[in-house]
Amino acid sequence: MRQPSMETERTDNTKQSNQSLIRAWFWRAFAIVSLYYAWYCFYVPDNNIRWADNFPSAQRQAAATGKPMLLFFTGDWCVTCRIMKRTVFTDDDVSARVNTEFVPVMIEIDTPQDAKIPQQYNVKGTPITIVTDSQGIALGWRVGGLDRAGFMSLLDNQNPPPKAK
Repeated sequence: MRQPSMETERTDNTKQSNQSLIRAWFWRAFAIVSLYYAWYCFYVPDNNIRWADNFPSAQRQAAATGKPMLLFFTGDWCVTCRIMKRTVFTDDDVSARVNTEFVPVMIEIDTPQDAKIPQQYNVKGTPITIVTDSQGIALGWRVGGLDRAGFMSLLDNQNPPPKAK
């Protein structure tokens, strides 16, 4: 019976050592990427949109000014909503336009005080963005996440012209 040589043992040990090192670096990289992704999903910076405090307040403001309302249905658990808040609502052009032409209101679909609003607009999930006239009648909506261009397109296509006085 032949015994393995020292060189064969060293080669086997080196292969095992290299495999262990590769596994260790893989899991470290995986952990770092996972932590970054988790942070990315839940980080939402402040934006300059002047959101109404609640839906009844937005209705009163829209009726008084004649501006259409912008309803954004969201939830704390909605990752796509957070991405929209981070990428669309922080844009300076978007916030300037929304603040000038609309009465914006963010509606958390899971809060008890807002429970009837999703039913009123037949909202079953998030994110959903609805543009209404000043009376609350839906003019247009988009289901799902929107990028800046898609959001601006919704505003362009659904904002009725101002009433002549």
